Amino acid sequence: MRRTAVLAAAVTALLLPATAHAAHAAPAHPAPGRAAAPGDTVTLTVSEALDALDVAPEDTTGYKRSYFRHWIDADRDGCNTRQEVLLEEAVEAPEQGAGCKLTGGLWYSAYDDTYINGPGGTDADHRVPLKEAWDSGAAGWTPAERQDFANDLGDPRSLVMVSARSNRSKGEKDPAQWQPPAAGNRCEYNTLWVVVKTRFRLSVDPAEKTALAGELADCPDDVVAVELAR
Repeated sequence: MRRTAVLAAAVTALLLPATAHAAHAAPAHPAPGRAAAPGDTVTLTVSEALDALDVAPEDTTGYKRSYFRHWIDADRDGCNTRQEVLLEEAVEAPEQGAGCKLTGGLWYSAYDDTYINGPGGTDADHRVPLKEAWDSGAAGWTPAERQDFANDLGDPRSLVMVSARSNRSKGEKDPAQWQPPAAGNRCEYNTLWVVVKTRFRLSVDPAEKTALAGELADCPDDVVAVELAR
C-alpha cells in the first residue's frame, strides 16, 4: 500500500525542526492557497499552516454519515481501509485469515496512552471527524471527494487506530471541545489536525483556531510537508 511508502516521509516531515528548515534555505514551496493544485506538496511550519487556513463559521446543517462512503477496498486486495490501517499500525501483527479477517495482535492508542489486545477494542479514527469535515467545507464536495477523505490512505496522518473508548469520547468534537486525555499526545494531535485540514483545504471556525493556537503555543513549531488532496 502507498500508506506504507509515505509513512516514513510523513514522520520525517513532522519531526523536522523549523530551525533546520531555515538553515538549509530550502526553495520556496507553494502555500496552500488558490495557486496550489491537488498533488502539490506544501512545506511550511505548523504555525504558518494554521494561519493559512481559512477562518469561517461552520455550516452544521444537512450532515449524514452516509454521505462519506468509507471502509472501501480501494486496491481490491481483500482488505478494506480500516483493515489496512490496523495492519499498518499493529505493534504486534495480527493473524490474517480469509477475507482479511484479523485476530490477535496488539495496538497502541496514543490518545489515552494505552495498549489494546485484539482489533475489537480499536477504532479507526478520522483525525478530522466526518461531520467536522462536512461543517468545514466538505458539504460542497462531490461524493467521490468525500469518499477519498473518508478512506485517505495517501497520508498516514489522516487515519489512526485508537481505543474505541477514546474515539467515542472525541466523537464529532473539534480541538476547542476535546483534547486527548493523554497530555503527552496533544502536540501531535493538534499538529496533525492542522495537517489534515491543510491537506483537504478545510476551514477552521474562530473558536477552533483559538484553541489550536493555544495548544500549539507550547509545542515545537515543526516544519510539515503536506501533499494537497484537493
